[in-house]
Amino acid sequence: MIHLSLALHRLITSVTTLGGTLLGPATLHETEAEQASSSSASAQSAGLLVLNADDWGRDGQTTDRILECFLSGAISSASAMVLMTDSERAAVLAREHSLDAGLHINLTAPFSAAGVSPRLQEHQERVHRYLKGHRFAQAIFHPGLSRSFEYVVNAQLEEYQRLYGRAPERLDGHHHMHLCANVLLGKLLPAGTLVRPSFSFYAGEKGAGNRVYRALVNGLLARRNRSADYFFSLPPLEPAERLRRIFALARTATVEVETHPVNPEEYRFLTGSEFRQLLGNAQIARGFVPVPEEEASARRSTRDRLACVLPCAFAIGLTLYRSLIQLSEYS
Repeated sequence: MIHLSLALHRLITSVTTLGGTLLGPATLHETEAEQASSSSASAQSAGLLVLNADDWGRDGQTTDRILECFLSGAISSASAMVLMTDSERAAVLAREHSLDAGLHINLTAPFSAAGVSPRLQEHQERVHRYLKGHRFAQAIFHPGLSRSFEYVVNAQLEEYQRLYGRAPERLDGHHHMHLCANVLLGKLLPAGTLVRPSFSFYAGEKGAGNRVYRALVNGLLARRNRSADYFFSLPPLEPAERLRRIFALARTATVEVETHPVNPEEYRFLTGSEFRQLLGNAQIARGFVPVPEEEASARRSTRDRLACVLPCAFAIGLTLYRSLIQLSEYS
């Protein structure tokens, strides 16, 4: 009984790792970082390091901090919030300084710009109340709010088009809610656009359920959209080795790092000397270069096949494992 239980536990771990590796950039293994770190500095880079600042246009201070970091070369691009107090000025500044600004879809914060319609505010409040109502709301599709989600997302897509004179080529979300079930299953993100995936992390940093969920989200996302190979948050800034390894990955892969320069700690880091030292030979991209469509298509074909098999395999293995644990407790 004990041996069978251990075998099933290993099966679940293997399935989880498979999901993180093949369905999406959810799990990063030690060997990948080691290979990237050991790459010759003189070798031609096949990767890309993108430091993207979120919340562009949310308010004046946020916009100004991001612009300062962009002009100094500390960040590559930004994600723009629309229908906020500084959205109009931010759009003008982005054009003036050729700042690559994608759309930062907002489903969890009130729209603060003047003149936002009461109807839009009402739909936004419904969505916000649901997503913040319980811990797992973003993972559960709510059919009763389908129209509200669609209305709020489409309103922001249209406002971005008005402000920037074009449809957004890149999308992500405030508090990462662009990956919630109602958005992904509702197919609210325009097909073919570059979309931020779920967080990447080293194997063992998160539990099995967390890793499988993130892998499935990335697999679902890959059916219609393109993504970077890996996605990290700039914090925590310590230990320094964490960031050094993340930056080293960009020698061989497309790596997006999210930052919020309005945060004093992150602002000091981005404008300080330690940041440049940790970069080493890594070069910060000037703009967010999209993943080639042929490469994205190859990833989608593999992930589409696995997306159907992995949930069933994991569910069966987990059920058997839990049953055996219960039996062993009563034996």
